[in-house]
Amino acid sequence: MKNCIYILTVGFLVFACERFSGEEITEREDYDKYLVSTAVKTTSKYFELWDGKIRPDSMQLISFGVVASQYNNYFQATGDIAYLKKAEQALSKAVEIAAIGKSGYYRALARNFISQHRFREAEMLADSARKWGSGVEETQSLMFDIQMELGDYEQAEKYLDSIKDISNFGYLIRLAKWNDHLGDLESTISFMEKALEKAENSKNNDLRLWAYTNLADYYGHAGRISDSYEHYLKALALDPQNAYAKKGIAWILFSYEKNPQEALRILDSVTRNYKAPDYYLLKAQIASYMGDDIARLSNLDDYFQAVRDPAYGAMYNAYNVAIFIDETQQYEEALKIAREEVRNRPVAHSYGLLAYAYLKKGEIGKALAITEQHIVGKTFEPAVLLYAAEIYKAAGRNEDVEELKSELLGATYELGPSDAEKIRNL
Repeated sequence: MKNCIYILTVGFLVFACERFSGEEITEREDYDKYLVSTAVKTTSKYFELWDGKIRPDSMQLISFGVVASQYNNYFQATGDIAYLKKAEQALSKAVEIAAIGKSGYYRALARNFISQHRFREAEMLADSARKWGSGVEETQSLMFDIQMELGDYEQAEKYLDSIKDISNFGYLIRLAKWNDHLGDLESTISFMEKALEKAENSKNNDLRLWAYTNLADYYGHAGRISDSYEHYLKALALDPQNAYAKKGIAWILFSYEKNPQEALRILDSVTRNYKAPDYYLLKAQIASYMGDDIARLSNLDDYFQAVRDPAYGAMYNAYNVAIFIDETQQYEEALKIAREEVRNRPVAHSYGLLAYAYLKKGEIGKALAITEQHIVGKTFEPAVLLYAAEIYKAAGRNEDVEELKSELLGATYELGPSDAEKIRNL
């Protein structure tokens, strides 16, 4: 039996049909070879050489740049926040001492801050890079990325227009992101496929890896699960330790094939050496679906132990709001963090969390006002629209609930089995 996903785009509907009858598209032998858990090597003679040149009073500019880049690679490979913070320290010193090439160091530090969800600070650094003048197009690309995170879409569009070059990989991936924001998934995928062609032709494995995983995500949103799976495998063929691709395959097993045990087996292999806290939340979600309360609580505890590290700053605020609402019913704490998240990142998702916190606290009027002003008509994110539907239901706006429900029924793969049940009960 086939079900069709109805994906709302600008002015029309895209139909993406897949078999959602428990059909298996994954093969264990495809990915099993990538699940051998080995600790990532986080040093080398090359790294030690450059790191050794750095002293407390060092003015070795090249050393700071090289070391920062390597620390960033270690962060990507391990998920350990300590490496991202060490990269920040090295880049901050480079910005301080650079006489030439300063603009590039400002941009690198800004991207580090984006990873830390310090978007306002990243914007100031990007502005400093622009004042130094060199690398104008790189700075405009960076500004687009920051404005998208800050929800200033008018400015983001201007920056996107300023770097227009359909033959450029960087422009194509940002054009894809822009169309995703507009809800035009068909165009999003088309532009990402063109970007992948550029990456393949360049023989640059970093670009190829980025394109494979992002295109895999978009294919999943469109209901093209087989294509999504294929591209996660392509990513693993390039980087056998890639945690994100393994997480993507685990999601397919959990949300599409309804095989939570195998999904957990993959994630358990990842979290032995990869330290990003959100992986524990996914494991908790799957354990909850399985009815394993002990495993759910254990993974939630692992998550909280991890994010207790002050180095994470605001990186996991959005996750924390959802947990304080759904798991611990600490609504005042959820509201406090949601307000902070709105100040830091005033996008629909942040407003959705704030509205949802007000709903759970019983302040339906405030929740509804935020929904009307900042969410409906401003986002196509299923998770945010589910918040809006629950708020409309509480407010007795049944026609609005049914309208959103018809859209959300097409996003059950993206939302997962637990939220699928919420949608059916709207």
